Amino acid sequence: MGGENRSISEIPVQTLTLQPNGERTYDLHEENLAVTNLGTEWEGVMLTRREFAGIVSCAICGITELVAAQASAQTAPPAATAGVTRKILSQTDGPAPGYVTLLVEATIEAGVAVGRHTHPGIESAYVLEGGFELPIQGQPTRTTKPGDAFQIPPETPHAGGKPGDAKSRLLITYVVEKGKPLASPA
Repeated sequence: MGGENRSISEIPVQTLTLQPNGERTYDLHEENLAVTNLGTEWEGVMLTRREFAGIVSCAICGITELVAAQASAQTAPPAATAGVTRKILSQTDGPAPGYVTLLVEATIEAGVAVGRHTHPGIESAYVLEGGFELPIQGQPTRTTKPGDAFQIPPETPHAGGKPGDAKSRLLITYVVEKGKPLASPA
């Protein structure tokens, strides 16, 4: 391989076998790993077991961090106002690619005003108990009570009205874009 240009089909394949050795580390049975793609030409590169293990562990850490960040963007409820709790009851991909549907139970303690915010998708809510004043940009302010339902269009500022006199509980369905925070201050 030293200095000669060969196509990928001309380079012999080396097999690496990984076997656990009881100490949660792995032994590589092939001393070196050869062949990497540099630009448009294949060039032989020798990696020792230590270098190979370092590259693999970095790749695993990077993939794990990416997956965790992607998941937390949708599963972690937004930073809440004191006295407001959100519990994700279920979550599923869809109804279209790039979206996720969340079913959330929200509890707002008596006298607590929810900060004005938006969502990257539609919010459909049903008031289970309590009630509060709900201003939604572009709509008349309404006062909710048990049994009321409302929908809020994507990216529409809402909340910030007069708080209720009793604890309020809502069942909320969000259909929001994946990878965006569930709520953002408005």
